[in-house]
Amino acid sequence: MKRVLVVKVTSLGDVIQAQPVVADIQRAFPGVKVDWAVDEAFAEVTQWNQGIDRVLCAPLRRFKKARHWADFQAIAASLAELRAERYDVVLDIHGVYKSAIIAFLARASQRFGYQSQDLGERGAAFAYNRRFGPRPPCDAWQGMRVSAGEALGYVPDGPPVYNLQVPHTEMPWTNPDDAPLALLFHATSKDEKRWPLTHWVEVGHELVRRGFRVVLPWGTPTEQEQAQQIAAQVPGATVLPPMSVVQVAQLIQGAALVVGVDTGFVHLAHALQKRTVMIFVATSPAHCGVYAPLRSTSVGDTHRVPCVDEVLCAIDYVHGDAEQPAAAGGLSAA
Repeated sequence: MKRVLVVKVTSLGDVIQAQPVVADIQRAFPGVKVDWAVDEAFAEVTQWNQGIDRVLCAPLRRFKKARHWADFQAIAASLAELRAERYDVVLDIHGVYKSAIIAFLARASQRFGYQSQDLGERGAAFAYNRRFGPRPPCDAWQGMRVSAGEALGYVPDGPPVYNLQVPHTEMPWTNPDDAPLALLFHATSKDEKRWPLTHWVEVGHELVRRGFRVVLPWGTPTEQEQAQQIAAQVPGATVLPPMSVVQVAQLIQGAALVVGVDTGFVHLAHALQKRTVMIFVATSPAHCGVYAPLRSTSVGDTHRVPCVDEVLCAIDYVHGDAEQPAAAGGLSAA
């Protein structure tokens, strides 16, 4: 085994949680080179993985929205780069049309994909000449590790290794004192994932009482306005200036606590081994939550908005001050 291509195209949280597949492969096959195919929007985080040899990226999402000629040219150039290497195996751990097309165009004798019932889009099956086993009874993140291991003949062992090294960069904001930072990621791209602003205010008040400096990142003007509404009611809370992905990642690295909804940066906090609480309102923590003993946990579920006390109990847990919240039970370590 000399070179493997892993295909996981989107989105930020999913791409981050897929990164341990690289360390698993290299543990099983010392010296193997692993390439990764990803949408350009999420390539930066993938490039932080010290185990990846080449990151192949193209503006697939942007081209779908705008259909600009420059984006089409970038996609063509990326396909040429893809075809420049011959792979022993391609592992499509995404399972939709766009990932399947990448897998199909790669020069490889074996192209693995999910069984039809496990594909995100069943038509993607055309690309594969090998299949993973049935989706295992565990969370999505461990499932990707298991599927890759089945394809290559090893069993993933131990906790996931993300191997992400965040580059140092200039920051537009620095902590003015020595107070520990609590980052509250209240924003999400889907309205149904939002936790009520009044709940964020209550949590913010309690964190200030405990000595934290509450910091509120945002990504869009609407999210900025919501952050300002929270900050106006939480003494000393800071609404951050606009930040790049790497700047937010660097801020996460310096934080004492990260609390947020099911969104990419909260998954990044978990991957960077920060004390993390993920709040679920419309998605399943059993499928896509985070859990690591005394460090990360998830609260809420698909059909229930967790109350403030549940989140505060989860914060106590990740700081070693309470037992594991019941809502986190059943999640495999990730």
